[in-house]
Amino acid sequence: MIQIIPTQPIDGQKPGTSGLRKKTRVFRQPGYLENFVQSIWDGIGGGQGKVLVLGGDGRFFNTQAVQTILRMAAAAGARRVIVGRDGLLSTPAASHLIRSRGADGGVILSASHNPGGEDGDFGVKYNTANGGPAPESVTEAIYQATTQITQYQTLDSSDLDLSAPGTAHLHQTEIEVVDPVAEYAALMEKLFDFGAIRALFDSGFRLRFDAMHAITGPYAQEILVNRLGAADGSVVNATPLPDFGGGHPDPNPVWAHELMGHMMGDAAPDFGAASDGDGDRNMIVGRGVYVTPSDSLAVIAANAHLVPGYAGGLKGVARSMPTSAALDRVAEALGIACFATPTGWKYFGNLLDAGHATLCGEESAGTGSDHIREKDGLWAVLMWLNILAARRQSVAEVMAAHWQEFGRNYYSRHDYEEVDSDAAHALMEDLRARLDRLEGQTFGALRVAEAEDFSYTDPVDGLVTARQGIVVSFDGGARVVLRLSGTGTAGATLRVYLERYVAGPEGLQQDPQTALREVIDAAEALCALHARLGRTAPDVVT
Repeated sequence: MIQIIPTQPIDGQKPGTSGLRKKTRVFRQPGYLENFVQSIWDGIGGGQGKVLVLGGDGRFFNTQAVQTILRMAAAAGARRVIVGRDGLLSTPAASHLIRSRGADGGVILSASHNPGGEDGDFGVKYNTANGGPAPESVTEAIYQATTQITQYQTLDSSDLDLSAPGTAHLHQTEIEVVDPVAEYAALMEKLFDFGAIRALFDSGFRLRFDAMHAITGPYAQEILVNRLGAADGSVVNATPLPDFGGGHPDPNPVWAHELMGHMMGDAAPDFGAASDGDGDRNMIVGRGVYVTPSDSLAVIAANAHLVPGYAGGLKGVARSMPTSAALDRVAEALGIACFATPTGWKYFGNLLDAGHATLCGEESAGTGSDHIREKDGLWAVLMWLNILAARRQSVAEVMAAHWQEFGRNYYSRHDYEEVDSDAAHALMEDLRARLDRLEGQTFGALRVAEAEDFSYTDPVDGLVTARQGIVVSFDGGARVVLRLSGTGTAGATLRVYLERYVAGPEGLQQDPQTALREVIDAAEALCALHARLGRTAPDVVT
């Protein structure tokens, strides 16, 4: 029986770049999840007759939230909901299911790389029929619905058994439970030369994939071990846990320090990789060498022709504005377009749908292509494995050859996490007010060539997105980018991106923090980061 529950708006339910993210305890408040889900239905014109995909990364509260959303989808009149077994789906797998099944959209439960558990974070986002994150027009409609809501609809029914694939009915809605891995794995087999990668493993090539107790564990075990022949034990921390084993499922050298220790040790395997909470981010490591996400994107673009799914060439490439210009140099050599967009995967969607770009990536460890409309961590790992199998070189050799050909964009991101929100916003606004006076000024050893508050005009629909981060470029090509992140749930996170280009052939093997010292000093002189934020150093350096 359908129940109509009176309610009222709850402040703060405005979706960010990746849906609505809050502390788990906030989402568990009575009516909080229900208000937002009802607002999704209201914002998309209702759920009547729609086909939806549903699943999440298995973090704490995932199980209960899936059952709540199933009841609400049925009450809204959805024709069918395709849900991953036990309520699990990686974000890339959910995007693929939406596209392959012709669904109207999907609800993905995740806070991505944020910590999980009862005291951690939770998130809900809506993806549209192309499989990608909802554009601003949709998220704004959802937000407006949250400010006007007076009731939500649900069913008075017990939980469904989601433990095995099959079909059931909830009220008049068909609920299809699917294997969360199978269709995604089949897609990967179409894109990559699994035979060549199997031969690589047969030759004695060793891999270590750290799933960080997150959703990618079962995917990596099935594809890397069962289908490609990596040795048993190659996938570690493979069982998804509600609190990610107490860890922070963010694939970077700080949080994936266990993997970094193995890869930098004397007995390191040939290749290391990690993925995040919902499976859309990646980290690539070779024996003794860490590959930045910006460099990884550039290497993939330069070598994509070696991979069957991309042998016909790239239509174009795209990167988020803070991502290094290493990709631009590859695009110029290939004679293809390179787009710089605001941060947030949804901005790539129009480029991919319109055929303007094939590969996209962000410095925050997200890389993907037009095979889906989300970034895809395991896909990036398979791209690297296919490239290594084709080139018959180590990761270090691939990187050295790439830098010799294109030069090196030394790059680092310094994160100041959970800083005082007022102080962070004041710093940014003060800097904005000075932008038109910065050109020609010297900070540290560097002279400002130009400064801007980045604005993006979508080449497909003409939509203008302003105030996306402050870019200060210096003579010689170095730059500093400052941006407030939209993915945290407490305080503010200020990200400072630092970049310097070295053409080579000398100076290509420096420690990045050493190579960037003048840029780091210029950033501090520019806006007194440490004094204004009350910090002596960044919390995370990647």
